[in-house]
Amino acid sequence: MSAPLRDERAAKLKSAMKDAGIDLLVLAANAWRVDYLRYALDVIPMEGEAIALIAADQAAQLFVDNPMEAQRIQLEQPGLRVSWSPTVLADAERAIAASNAKNIGIAPGAAMPSRLAKGALGASIAATTALMDRLMVNKTEGEADAVERATAMADAGYDIFRKAARVGRREYELVADTEAWFRSQGCPENFMILGSGGREVRGMHPPGDRKLVAGDLVTTELTPCVDGYYAQICRTLVLGQPSQAQLDAYAVYREALEAGIAAVRPGATHGQVALAQNEVFRRHGLGDYVTSEYTRVRGHGLGLFVDGPHVLEDVKQVLAPGMTLIVHPNTYHPEVGYIVLGDTVRVTEDGCRVLTKTPRELISMPV
Repeated sequence: MSAPLRDERAAKLKSAMKDAGIDLLVLAANAWRVDYLRYALDVIPMEGEAIALIAADQAAQLFVDNPMEAQRIQLEQPGLRVSWSPTVLADAERAIAASNAKNIGIAPGAAMPSRLAKGALGASIAATTALMDRLMVNKTEGEADAVERATAMADAGYDIFRKAARVGRREYELVADTEAWFRSQGCPENFMILGSGGREVRGMHPPGDRKLVAGDLVTTELTPCVDGYYAQICRTLVLGQPSQAQLDAYAVYREALEAGIAAVRPGATHGQVALAQNEVFRRHGLGDYVTSEYTRVRGHGLGLFVDGPHVLEDVKQVLAPGMTLIVHPNTYHPEVGYIVLGDTVRVTEDGCRVLTKTPRELISMPV
């Protein structure tokens, strides 16, 4: 993570704390839930529990329960006060009490140990999960620029994936080629799933040893990280010449993606973006395939990872300039199988800018 981005986020967090009247912010994290701590301090726990204390006028403190974690984090963040103890909760509790803070915020509620959330300090504690979510979703210009750079990496990575998809290759070989290329470009992380086959394929998954055959639809979702921020691309290709059924099905997804992107604008909601996509499927007699039985979400925010609520019809998250998200009408098609298509976009003052540059047509790879 670049220092300017880290400093930009820190200033934004301190300003939000001041506006909310929070004297001390307590953040919990572990290897499975790192987003808030990553936002606040650019720290990613790899093992055990971590508790951070952030005050408006003091250096942040971080308590961990593993000495190797403390050593690693201290090397990565020399200016951060890091300590380790087998009694990390008790130590954090004492530090909170010693701060004499009158108004204490905690987040995320789902990961906060109950001893801190409901213990002796409970009377002065307020939940600030929503505050942290707002900070992460409403990005600074520097954060949105980082998502743009990650989108360019996603486009380039998909070109590597596309070229790797050849008859006779196994799924894991496609992933190996793609991951090797990302690492060679200095991209430290990439979340990736894929699918291959025909009508029997109902989703994407981690790579297996299935060999690709002529006529396969090959899908993937690439989510590379640049400067700590993620972008995503979803695309489908066919090995050989596509059938008419594949072309007809794919046309629905392209129409849905374009309808969803057209709905992205300041003041619109995630629900409206989802509805625009789903209505396309309904008009084509495919309404059953936009239900939870066949599809998960119609998109989601992108930043330090997936941020904010998903893009679903009942989600009232309001879009604002600078927000970044992917719009993807990914779902099962009863005639040809699972198809994915998705672009990363950046909300602007009068609509949105599509960041993904990879063409949207059904890509045909020679056999």
